[in-house]
Amino acid sequence: ASFIAFEHSQTAGPFENPLDYVRDNLTANLTIKLSEHSFLGFKLNGGLNGFRSSGQIPLDEVAAGHLDRFGFIDPDNGGKVRNGTIAVYFKNEDESGRIFKADGFVARSLFDLWSNFTFFLNDDVNGDEVQQHDSRLQQGVNFQYLQPVKIGTVGGVFTAGANFHANQINVGLDRSIGRNPFETTTKAKAKVTNFASYFQQSFDLFDHRLHLDFGLRYDYFSFKVNDLVNPMFTGQDGEGKFQPKFNLAFVPTHQLPITFHFNYGRGITSQDARSVVQQPDNPKLATTDFYQTGVSFNFQRFSFTASTFLIDRSNEQVYLPDDGSIELAGPSRSFGIEAKTSIKLNRFFSFNGGVTQVLDAFYRNTNPRIYLDSAPRLTANTGITLSDWQGLTGSVRFRHINNYRLDGENEKLRAAGFDIVDLSGNKRLNQWLDLNFSIDNLTNKRYFETQNYFASRISPTAPIISRIHVTPGYPITFTVGLTIRFGAKN
Repeated sequence: ASFIAFEHSQTAGPFENPLDYVRDNLTANLTIKLSEHSFLGFKLNGGLNGFRSSGQIPLDEVAAGHLDRFGFIDPDNGGKVRNGTIAVYFKNEDESGRIFKADGFVARSLFDLWSNFTFFLNDDVNGDEVQQHDSRLQQGVNFQYLQPVKIGTVGGVFTAGANFHANQINVGLDRSIGRNPFETTTKAKAKVTNFASYFQQSFDLFDHRLHLDFGLRYDYFSFKVNDLVNPMFTGQDGEGKFQPKFNLAFVPTHQLPITFHFNYGRGITSQDARSVVQQPDNPKLATTDFYQTGVSFNFQRFSFTASTFLIDRSNEQVYLPDDGSIELAGPSRSFGIEAKTSIKLNRFFSFNGGVTQVLDAFYRNTNPRIYLDSAPRLTANTGITLSDWQGLTGSVRFRHINNYRLDGENEKLRAAGFDIVDLSGNKRLNQWLDLNFSIDNLTNKRYFETQNYFASRISPTAPIISRIHVTPGYPITFTVGLTIRFGAKN
């Protein structure tokens, strides 16, 4: 089996400074059946992307009528992306149910981003525009083995695996004017390597009324930096951590489709390699412990799940646009509730929806308490989906976020929430041709997609003001496309 697909899209957007967004994607796949139980596959992905951006503009200037919400201050914001990935994968499954899987990839990417957050805050002559460059080569290999396990009447599956992921990164930050760099701030070559191994065991007990999963993963990260601007920050370091997981699902009786569940898992994120070398005494890896307990009901056309969750992070990680690095902001805790439902209304229509409410999110060990900012506490989504009615599929989707705080200590600094309705559809015209269409922001809601609070100066002679900066959400937008197949659709 094989396929090859190409996608092209472009738009000027609603902005006064045209978006000039152009994207080209190429995807190909070839699968070769080696035997009755094994196959070998090859994948290719590539993409080109270029765009301009209005950036984040001061909300007070929009409210005063000095700037249109689709206006701009620096016309050079935007970026260019080039990427390509070649991958190979293998799978073998024998008659006893044992499965061996292996895959590997090589990826190359080039990324340049021009941004100006503060305009003339730091330099009233040249402005604050910066060019962020990220060029990287990545390689990875993954192995996984699965084997059914039977101990008396107890069945289960044993899983073991290993991963290797290497990054060679050339990162830089330059001050620029009109997208032309004139002063280098940061320039470094970094190598980040990750080795990992894991195992997981599952069991079904008491006539499949109790399901257990437990596992353990170990990751080791190696960091090596060659700083081309400040040689004293050249060096290498490394650190490893274990990540346990445990899941339990209990069905009191098969006569009622109710399941009680408890889940625990730990994830890790690595620090920026430059920060690891520059601050060797700080933690190199941040852990996230996730706890969830709840109940689910699944009966024919109706399903419902409700749960509570608790998230403990050893360190919040904050992105610093000034030099493109990440800093640790201290341990945090958040907890809340979540509910999801799905209803099949008839043969063609279904309804689904979900809501997540964060009850509290704060930095631990702070007095007075400092709260996590720049993220909504309430998110909700719902939709009605049409499936294969006379060759037509589509959906109407609604999404909501509440207003949220932009400062951990000042509760009054808040970003506005929004409610958006989107419509999309696909009509199969014949064996070779599909018509795709969508209407985003169906009610033409005026809203802002991103909002942040910081100081800026919009001209060399303007005052310095700490204020909310915004990126506007799109107005009602119509999109039409065609999918052409040069072969039969299976």
